[in-house]
Amino acid sequence: MIEIIELASDLSDDEIATKLPVRTLDESKTEAVKKIIDKVRSKGDAALRDCAAQFDGADLKGIPLAVQPEEFKEAKGMAGRDFMEAITLAKERIGRYHEKQISESWFDRSEEGILLGQKVSAITRVGIYVPGGTAAYPSSVLMNAIPARVAGVEEIAMCVPCDESGRVNPFTLAAASELGINEVYRVGGAGAIAALAYGTESIRRVDKITGPGNIYVTLAKKIVFGVVDIDMLAGPSEIVIVADEAGRADYIAADMLGQAEHDADAMAVLITTSRELAQDLLRELEIQLASLKRSKVAREAIKRWARIFIAADLRLALKVANLIAPEHLEIMTAEPEKLLDGVRNAGAVFLGEYTPEALGDYAAGSNHILPTMGTAAFSSPLGVYDFIKRTSVLSFSRERFEELAEAVEVLAEAEGLDGHARSVKTRMKGNE
Repeated sequence: MIEIIELASDLSDDEIATKLPVRTLDESKTEAVKKIIDKVRSKGDAALRDCAAQFDGADLKGIPLAVQPEEFKEAKGMAGRDFMEAITLAKERIGRYHEKQISESWFDRSEEGILLGQKVSAITRVGIYVPGGTAAYPSSVLMNAIPARVAGVEEIAMCVPCDESGRVNPFTLAAASELGINEVYRVGGAGAIAALAYGTESIRRVDKITGPGNIYVTLAKKIVFGVVDIDMLAGPSEIVIVADEAGRADYIAADMLGQAEHDADAMAVLITTSRELAQDLLRELEIQLASLKRSKVAREAIKRWARIFIAADLRLALKVANLIAPEHLEIMTAEPEKLLDGVRNAGAVFLGEYTPEALGDYAAGSNHILPTMGTAAFSSPLGVYDFIKRTSVLSFSRERFEELAEAVEVLAEAEGLDGHARSVKTRMKGNE
C-alpha cells in the first residue's frame, strides 16, 4: 500500500527533495472563483443566495443571511451539556495559551529630546471563516475567535455554510454563542470571502479574514488579499512522524489515519530509523482502516500521499522533516525533547507518544490553524499577533532634529528625492 523508501546518509538536500511528496496550491479553479467574487461584488446578497443554492443546495429565499438570536439559544440546547462543558474547557485552555502571546506598546526616551516607540493596537473588525454545511467544526470557531478576542478585536463577523434547509450546525453555533459571537452569517465558500472583503447589503466588510476552507475559499482569500489582510493560504492537512525503535505502530497508524480521514489530499508520512517499525506500520494501517468510518477517504489519501522513509539516523530523519516543513510534526522517540532543538520547520510539534495531534486540534491550548504545503518554513500558526498591528511613533526636539538634518539631506539627495531634502532644509532655514 505504501512504498518504503530508504535514505542514505550522504544524500544532499536536493537529492532528498526529489523523493519527497510535492504539495502546491491547485489554482485550476481560479477563474471560477474570480467569477463568484465579481458576482458578489455586483449583486451583493442576491449573489450569496445564488451561491448557497448552487453549492450547498440551500434555498435562502425569505431567510435572513444573519443567524437570528433565537437560533443561538436553540443551538446551545441541542448541543447538550457534555458538549458545552467540553467547549468551556477548551476555551479556557486556548485562552490561557494565547494570553502569553500578547504584545505591549513600547516607548524609548533613552536619548534626551527623542521619543521612539511602537504602538500596538488590535485590528478593528475581523471576519472568521468556519467550514460547515454537512459537517461541524466548532473547534475552528475557538481557534479563530479566541486569539482575536485576546488581542482586543472589537468586532468579529463569522461566516459558515448552512445545510439544505438554511440551518447552521448547532455545535458550531453553540461554540460561537459561548464566545459571545452574535454576528454570524449562513454563507460559505468563495462568496463568503468576497462578502467579508467587499461587503454586501447584510454583511459589512472587514479588515482581515482568517480561517481554513476548501480550495474555493483558499483561492478567494488569495484574490482578495490586499483589499483585506488574510492569515494564510491553507492547503490539505498533513502530518509527519519521526520515530525510532521506541515508536508504537498502533499509535503512529492512528495518528496518520487521523489526518488521512480529512480528505483524499491529506498527507501522512513516517520517517523512522527502524525497519521493523516500518513493516509493523503497514500491517497496522490495514487493521485500523477496516474499522474507520471514513475509510474510503482515508485509504485514498494513504494511497496518494502517504510515505514511509527509513533514515540512517535521527539527524537525517529531522533533516527530511525540516525539508517537508509539515503542518504537524510528531516525534515518537525514546527521548523526544532532545530532538526539539533540531526542528526548524513545522507548524506545531508534538513530543512523545501521549501527545497525539488530536490534542492540539481541540483542547491542548495551542492553535490548530497552521501553515501547510511547506509554508511552515517561513510562517507561523494563527495567533494573537495576527490580530494586532504595530504603529511606529517618533518625536524629536529641535536640537536633536538638527543633529540628524545633514545626514537626512545627504541620503535624500542621493536618492534623487529633492522634496525629502527640502522638508529638512526648510526647517533648518526657519531656525536661523
